[in-house]
Amino acid sequence: MSEGPSVEPARSRWRVAAYRAGASVKSVWHSGLYVLARRAAGPLAAEENNAEPRAKADRAVLLAALREAFDKDAADIAAGLYPAPPTLGPTGAVQALREARAFLEEAQRVNARRLREGRTEVRDALRAAGAADPYPTYYLQNFHYETGGWLSDHSAAVYETQVEALFAGSAAAMRRRGLSLLAKAWRKRDHRGLRFADLACGDGGFLFDVLRAFPRLEAEGVDLSPPYLERARQRLAADFPQVRFVQGQIEALPIDAGQLDGASAVYLFHELPPRVRPLAFAEIARVLRPGGLFVLTDSVQPQDRPDLDVLLQAFPVYFHEPYYKTYLETDLDALAAQAGFVRVASDQAFLTKSVLYQRR
Repeated sequence: MSEGPSVEPARSRWRVAAYRAGASVKSVWHSGLYVLARRAAGPLAAEENNAEPRAKADRAVLLAALREAFDKDAADIAAGLYPAPPTLGPTGAVQALREARAFLEEAQRVNARRLREGRTEVRDALRAAGAADPYPTYYLQNFHYETGGWLSDHSAAVYETQVEALFAGSAAAMRRRGLSLLAKAWRKRDHRGLRFADLACGDGGFLFDVLRAFPRLEAEGVDLSPPYLERARQRLAADFPQVRFVQGQIEALPIDAGQLDGASAVYLFHELPPRVRPLAFAEIARVLRPGGLFVLTDSVQPQDRPDLDVLLQAFPVYFHEPYYKTYLETDLDALAAQAGFVRVASDQAFLTKSVLYQRR
């Protein structure tokens, strides 16, 4: 018996309703974690030094921007561009509680490091152990005042909870603006045989979403951090055995020239020194085939959301982000054009923007 023409729209409405309910719970949960972390951490160094930005972002503007991130995500799920994120289930809920506890414990260590301005512990430790290679100097910092920088198992384990708490549960939804652009560009293509790489893949969150949307892709995750690569491997390998994970840095990618049909970089460029950003664009252009696509997803810049500029200026005050201020002033399109890219499309949600570039 035929299911009838109304079944698929009904399923779509159910998926969107389930997504919205889950997103609301996620937002409340992570907002609560953020409040608890602030209380557990105590006074911030910025406040201690009377350096806290005095201006505050308008609450109504913040809530509207947050809703927009979830609305755009829901619309793309309804349109079939990519699947809704999986529900937690009992096992996932237990794991979320464990990660929440680890996140709150780390918040106190982060604050202690912030108060004493501990920013290079990881660099000093690796140099003392003779293990600073193969990492560039700029990478060997305690970004966000994080224990071990990006080079500890603990950092990899709590990263997702940290970013979701920071952005009220919207981090994954914001990242998927990049997936939305890619999905629209590739919607009518046969994905078998296409090769894709997520550069600075971290714990594999964005790559997981990409592969759920395009399960036939030949894919790889590239990152400098062995603990993050291992975390990504654990997250993806069972469901996507075709994925490879490779240690490498953005200005010297371990990929032959012209091998990729698509690439992404999520929240990478604001953590690169100004001198490295043009090298990164050039290297990404080198590994893409002519016509290949590159999705850059990162923080909005002041011209993108003037009404949220106060938050952008506050970010490096609260967190050790040594290159963020220069990122806010960087002309990404100009750097992309110098490397041989053409801007194709863009989108943004809350504090994140995505730009789709095509290699000439």
